[in-house]
Amino acid sequence: AMSLELWAFIIALILDAVLILMIVWHIIAFDELKTDFKNPVDLCNNLNPVSIITQLEIWLRIAAISRFLILPEYGIHLFFCFFFLVDGQIFALLINLPVIIYNIYRYANRPFMTGPGLYDPTTVMNSTELAKHQKEGWAKLIFFILCFFYYLYRQVACEIHIEYYFEI
Repeated sequence: AMSLELWAFIIALILDAVLILMIVWHIIAFDELKTDFKNPVDLCNNLNPVSIITQLEIWLRIAAISRFLILPEYGIHLFFCFFFLVDGQIFALLINLPVIIYNIYRYANRPFMTGPGLYDPTTVMNSTELAKHQKEGWAKLIFFILCFFYYLYRQVACEIHIEYYFEI
């Protein structure tokens, strides 16, 4: 029998790997913008979420799956943090809390736009903004990689504990 703790860390491990891939995409997108391989409008279209009607079109075009990264990143992170809250994994929740608070702050103070998203094509090419977004991407990547190894450790420790408990 698998405990809720084990399920929480298995889900967190899988979703954290997804977040790492999303953050890598974020870093690559800003690097392409910095080196002029991509224009600001394309970058914002790839990173900002799009409307529901446009999302239906995107699902029909498999190549455009990467168009909505920001809100799913926040949602995935909140989803497995909710599992930590339900299971009482206070330490795991506390190490994720600063990133949750930062994401809420970041979204609440986003540039004025008509739709959801964080990136405005008119300001994203500003060198200060571009450097800030790149640093944010690298910081999140480091955080999620460290969390990945912590979740892996906790998953293995939980499995060992369960095997030992049922052996006796």
